[in-house]
Amino acid sequence: MRVLSKRLLQKWPEATLCFTQRVLSPFQRSPRSASSTPSLKLRGECTAGHVYLVGAGSGDMELLTLKAARLLMQADAIVYDRLVGDDVLGLVPLSAERYYVGKASGHHSMPQAEIGALMVKLATAGKSVVRLKGGDPGIFARMGEELAALADANVPAHIVPGITAASAAAASLGIPLTDRGHSQQLRFITAQLCREGGAPDWQTLARRDETLVFYMGLSKVEAICTGLRQAGLPDEWPIMLVANASLPEQQALVGTLNDMPQRLADHPLPSPCVILVGSVVSMVASSPANMLASAGIIEAVDPT
Repeated sequence: MRVLSKRLLQKWPEATLCFTQRVLSPFQRSPRSASSTPSLKLRGECTAGHVYLVGAGSGDMELLTLKAARLLMQADAIVYDRLVGDDVLGLVPLSAERYYVGKASGHHSMPQAEIGALMVKLATAGKSVVRLKGGDPGIFARMGEELAALADANVPAHIVPGITAASAAAASLGIPLTDRGHSQQLRFITAQLCREGGAPDWQTLARRDETLVFYMGLSKVEAICTGLRQAGLPDEWPIMLVANASLPEQQALVGTLNDMPQRLADHPLPSPCVILVGSVVSMVASSPANMLASAGIIEAVDPT
């Protein structure tokens, strides 16, 4: 089998798009002149010795950005996490080096300091490196530590954002994260603060004019519900849990702060799971954009 040159691999994304446009053009509803045919030009190439911190999105390959897809097809080395799907990894050429550094609850395949050292080693060896993270690399993904490691070694870095789980979960259930009549503020919180010896400031979080999104909080649902109720939110305040947001195996529970711990006990959800709290959740039942049937909702109620 012939080995494709790196130059050809770098041009593969643009060539694929051009080919697709040509194939589909005879089926357009109205003929267009060549000068008016839409075109999409992808710019840039992976640079040797640089590290690209790239968001893989929420899991649905179609939610991956074009820039992320281009970089995956061009990079010499991919350093990727547990939540990166096989479909996304399928964009990586066979010629690229792959390094799995995923983390699961209670188990890290590689300590964070070693991940930073690996990226530095690959980049200083003259390779273009994509550090691929689930969701958005700047939201609870320890990107700051990795940027610090690269800065200490004088390795140039680039950041490519991705669709975060909060956006994917809200979209798939057909609700906004903010709304004039429900929520004028949005807050992202790591549920790791709910560990023993630490807790969020529940008083500042117990507001009725904002949406709260808790990441990594599946095992902390009872603590979250109790903390918000004790801080003043009513028992019937809406809450929604969404597991595997945007994926075919997505599941969700909709309920209230009072009954959600029992709902979860009766219908356990898998990880990863994102938790949305706020009156916007009450819009699920009436939204024309919700995907209750296809999303695998196992129980949904109107908590209002």
